[in-house]
Amino acid sequence: MHYRPLGNTGMNVSILGLGTAPFGGAYGAFEKADALRAVHTAFDLGVNIVDTSPYYGTTVSESVLGEALQGIPRERYFLSTKLGRYGVNDFDFSAARVAQSIDESLARLQVDYVDILLCHDIEFVSLEQIVNETLPALYKIQAQGKARFVGVSGLPLKIYSYVLDRARLDVILSYCHYCLNDNTLETLVPYLQEKNVGIMNAAATAMGLLTESGPPAWHPASNEIKRACANAAQFCRERGVNIVQLAVQYALANPNFATTFVGSANPREIQENVRWSKEPLDAELLRQVENILAPIHNQTWTSGRPENN
Repeated sequence: MHYRPLGNTGMNVSILGLGTAPFGGAYGAFEKADALRAVHTAFDLGVNIVDTSPYYGTTVSESVLGEALQGIPRERYFLSTKLGRYGVNDFDFSAARVAQSIDESLARLQVDYVDILLCHDIEFVSLEQIVNETLPALYKIQAQGKARFVGVSGLPLKIYSYVLDRARLDVILSYCHYCLNDNTLETLVPYLQEKNVGIMNAAATAMGLLTESGPPAWHPASNEIKRACANAAQFCRERGVNIVQLAVQYALANPNFATTFVGSANPREIQENVRWSKEPLDAELLRQVENILAPIHNQTWTSGRPENN
């Protein structure tokens, strides 16, 4: 496994991180025993950072992960969780809820602190509230030792510059903006590096778009995007390659992103992801797939309030 520094945090994180949205059933039913084994498999193969949220499965992901972490030395892994989003339309970024949320997460995760605490999907609320109320509450949590580093996450890229022009962040977590069909996160790299912010990427398969089975029913992408990604997946399949392999390798190859979280509750998939992380990217196949995806390249979808997109 390869490791990269995460901004100025002093943490060297595995380029492949473990995402746990599947632990909450976001991509269909899962077996708890498999999820527990997935965590141990990931750590045994060199993965050292894992991300979760109380939103995933309405606290189920955090609870399952907390069970999996029992008996594993705390210094062996870096742990990231979130706050502010608790349901599809349930958002509360108030200072009072922030203080309550971190204690609830620590209890479910059965740890004394998290390494990273993120405001989850901030585009759904007033960004002024995030800057003036939520982040100051996170800084207090940081001072208390309950979280070592703080940041924000969300889909629209403009949220990051808005916040960083007005407040301090240690890290950001962006998703669906550095994958085969959309690499716009690259445009923010110089700005984020100037701010000394660690960059974490997520959703290498664009939340299931770049898979052989296709995205879940709730996926917000347009039919045009879904068709193009399905065509790319079929093209890879006809050449004996799972498009997930290409998608994961593409995301991990960018040295500007410390880690890319790939979600899975399946130990076999973890083993595949780790193996792919060590194999060379097929440059010719990448070129051909990029040609297929060219008509929808960098097309995205809206998320949250119109003014935050």
